[in-house]
Amino acid sequence: MEKFEYKNLPDHIKGNLRIEYKREWNFLLEVSTIKKTSSYILLALIIEGIGREMTSKDNPTLPKDCVYRDKKVDSKIGESDRKTDDLILNDGVEQKWDAKGLPKLVDRILSNYEKFGGMDHLAGYALPSKKAVIEILEELFTVLFPGYLGNSEITKANIKYNLGATLNSVYNRLTNEIEKSLKYVCIKNSDCNQEVYKNAAVTFARELLEKLPEIRSKLSGDIQAAYCGDPAAASKEEIILSYPCVLAIATYRIAHELYLKGVPLIPRIMSEHLHSLTGIDIHPGAKIGKNFFIDHGTGVVIGETTEIGDNVKLYQGVTLGALSFPKDEKGNIIKGRKRHPTIGNNVVIYSGATLLGPDAIIGDNVVIGGNAWITSPVASGTIITIAAPELKYKKENHKGN
Repeated sequence: MEKFEYKNLPDHIKGNLRIEYKREWNFLLEVSTIKKTSSYILLALIIEGIGREMTSKDNPTLPKDCVYRDKKVDSKIGESDRKTDDLILNDGVEQKWDAKGLPKLVDRILSNYEKFGGMDHLAGYALPSKKAVIEILEELFTVLFPGYLGNSEITKANIKYNLGATLNSVYNRLTNEIEKSLKYVCIKNSDCNQEVYKNAAVTFARELLEKLPEIRSKLSGDIQAAYCGDPAAASKEEIILSYPCVLAIATYRIAHELYLKGVPLIPRIMSEHLHSLTGIDIHPGAKIGKNFFIDHGTGVVIGETTEIGDNVKLYQGVTLGALSFPKDEKGNIIKGRKRHPTIGNNVVIYSGATLLGPDAIIGDNVVIGGNAWITSPVASGTIITIAAPELKYKKENHKGN
């Protein structure tokens, strides 16, 4: 049973009840409801649907000073509301749908699977688990940034044990996910030697873990670049714990190693996960040098065939993208070609700048101002800015001021 106090009901329900009262009073109306979320609708329906004037003589539940007026002119319930009410009151019909309508719906959805393929995976073999890949990535973060990310109780006294356990976990789980991703390729191409792919998965997982010291060395330079390049950075601890570029670049450097080995699916799962968290979109195929810093980060896009030198700094909203794609005789996009810009060493690109296409080759020691649009080569030592827009000021004349 549900209890309703009139003064606490929503205004639209009070309007449906059409209750007038001559003095202060509270009344509680108990109604047996079918669904908790529909209690207010059912309450309104019970009173609204009586279809005649109702006083306390007709229903002792109502106070003596309360009069319900049911007038067809101003008693308006939308057609959609009536349909909702019908559904609420016909709970038996809903139960029958479970037995008869639900199997029909299942058949319709199965038919939809057949008609619109490509959005389901029912081939009988496992794809890499997105959840597992993200968990592996997070474990790798604890290896790259011990004490900052993951287990905060790691100390010099227990680091060796924790590091060994984490690496063993990553090795086994990553091998399993890589094997599934390679199996996906071999079955898709009808060229499947599962033993070969299983051995390759073991090799690729091991080689990635052996790359971790090198990756960590590069990340140290990236963090130093952030500290030196951002006057608001109070400490390296602040950068590691709070700057979105740190995890985005760390993820790129991990995913890039798997991309170079031809591991499908997993590198993009990693990079797009961090894209969703940080707004920084770095394709794992890009080539990025040392001491790389993305300030603020939101909206940065770095395409697959982008090449970036050392000591490069990007601001938010920078796009290193592609122009229109060449197509073959069948109208399909030709893939595998160089499509994105090349950036030299010691380059700064300010917010909102857009560099598109393989001809956007930027030399060393270049500064590109905000909102610039570049599709052609830029010589070393160049500073590019766009003309300041013409601003118009209009003073509003407010009467009475």
